[in-house]
Amino acid sequence: MIKILRLLLYPFSILYGLLIHLRNWLFDNKLLYVFQPKIKTISVGNLSTGGTGKTPHIEYLIRLLEEKYRVATLSRGYGRKTSDFRIATLSDNAITIGDEPTQYYQKFINIIVAVDAKRRRGIKKLMVKFPSLELILLDDAFQHRSVKAGLQILLTDYANMYYDDRMLPSGNLREFKSGVQRADIIVVSKTPPIFSPIERRQILAKINPLPHQQVFFSFIKYHSFTHFFDKKVYLAPSFKDVIGKDTEVLVFAGIANPALLEDFVRSMSKCYKLISFDDHHEFNNVDLEKIKSEFDGLRSAKKIILTTEKDAMRLLHLNLSLEWSNLPVFFVSIAVQMHQLDEENFNQLILNYVRTN
Repeated sequence: MIKILRLLLYPFSILYGLLIHLRNWLFDNKLLYVFQPKIKTISVGNLSTGGTGKTPHIEYLIRLLEEKYRVATLSRGYGRKTSDFRIATLSDNAITIGDEPTQYYQKFINIIVAVDAKRRRGIKKLMVKFPSLELILLDDAFQHRSVKAGLQILLTDYANMYYDDRMLPSGNLREFKSGVQRADIIVVSKTPPIFSPIERRQILAKINPLPHQQVFFSFIKYHSFTHFFDKKVYLAPSFKDVIGKDTEVLVFAGIANPALLEDFVRSMSKCYKLISFDDHHEFNNVDLEKIKSEFDGLRSAKKIILTTEKDAMRLLHLNLSLEWSNLPVFFVSIAVQMHQLDEENFNQLILNYVRTN
């Protein structure tokens, strides 16, 4: 059925791809204006529609750079109810700035977090408002062709490599595979922690990077469990105090691809049940009632509710009832780790760009 549906949608994919290709051609040939910021900019994006791990890779860059440089993040602020340019403050949440910017603001006190659907305008406003700013990290800006970032990082999911994908709507690609040529760095994300050198070489051969491109490999590690209400943090491996082989877990998630989360929970717990929502889902009271009802129906003596850090950001603005505050609700945080062969070279490449340009 899926194959038949993809076949039916294929003509629309060709049409959509040609329109995007025309748009890219206009930018490539300088028939549409491209803004080249004077400030250092690093773009993190992908060719596909979400699920490649942009947020944890942005956080990796923040951790690498925040102690040495004045850093800002600039995102679209997907799903927010506000518009135009906005600097994150203590009063902001996922409704006003989006879930990912909220996550950056909650975790990193030394950076500036900004949102603007128009990246060119956002960059200019940041430069005026913060003259000492040294670097802007552009979140999900690979297709934002009106701005030319100084360094372009393209992510591709190990489980759904761009070279095996198709254009929307029959696949997940936002543009033709040739768009990879604009990247300076290609990161194969969400690989297994133990990664075969043979498979590495096979992927490199399929990517066939251009002379100016470098390819790296990263994986996801589960960093901590945090109690949603009392904010107590359990770092790995102590999160085994929260979840174990005798634990039944109700997982709810509104992310593009919960497969890795499911694998993790399955490996840690007795059993689990997943309630899946659309990516960037805005939770409401009906959702909360459904989640609580499903949790009440679990029969194990030891049971918890678990969600992702990004989903937790979309719960902060809700006035959860006293009944909820007594529940064992946790969110799990993830972090990106570069493979041993890649970490030093990747870090040095980023630091050299920021330092020398």
